[in-house]
Order: sequence, then C-alpha cells, then structure tokens
Amino acid sequence: MSKKCVVMTTFADEKVGKAIIHSLIEKRLAACIQVQAIESYYHWEGKVNNDQEKLAIIKTTTELYQQVEADILANHDYETPEIIQLPITAGYNDYLQWIENVCK
Repeated sequence: MSKKCVVMTTFADEKVGKAIIHSLIEKRLAACIQVQAIESYYHWEGKVNNDQEKLAIIKTTTELYQQVEADILANHDYETPEIIQLPITAGYNDYLQWIENVCK
C-alpha cells in the first residue's frame, strides 16, 4: 500500500482555484480536495501583506506528489505559490484505502 499525504496550496482568484481543483480531480491526482476560506498574513517583497485566500487541502499519495505539484504550478497565477506536502501518519483504514483506489 502506498503512503498517503495531504498537499496544501492557497489561491485568491476563484477561477484559478477551480482550474487547479478540476484538473487534479479529473486526472485522478487527488481523491478529495477540501477548500476553506482563510486570512493570510505574510512577508512579500519587503512588506507585510494581509489577504483573503482559499486553502485547498488535497488528499493524494506520496508517489503522485511531483505530478500534483507540476499540475498546480501549470494552473496557478502566483509567482511563488504555497505547495507543501504533509504526511498522513495514521487514519481510518477504509478511508486511506479509498484514497489509494481513487488516485491513479
């Protein structure tokens, strides 16, 4: 059984977010993507910024991470988008197996 992970990315433009989400789901690079409204505070180009964004929480496998990252970059409008992978170290076996079955 392959290792499962969560990949997180953010976006501000709804069209960009939908493009990322639909691409990952259609290509079976993700089993599930949840989106949550967030407020981000960060340093960028010498200034502190505060933006309303959406956080995409992408459930996939570690074997697909490079493809997920490439697909996000191909659809994203940020110069340096957040794309991070977090390991899933434990979880309900049936759910983890579902991720495995859905992702190509």
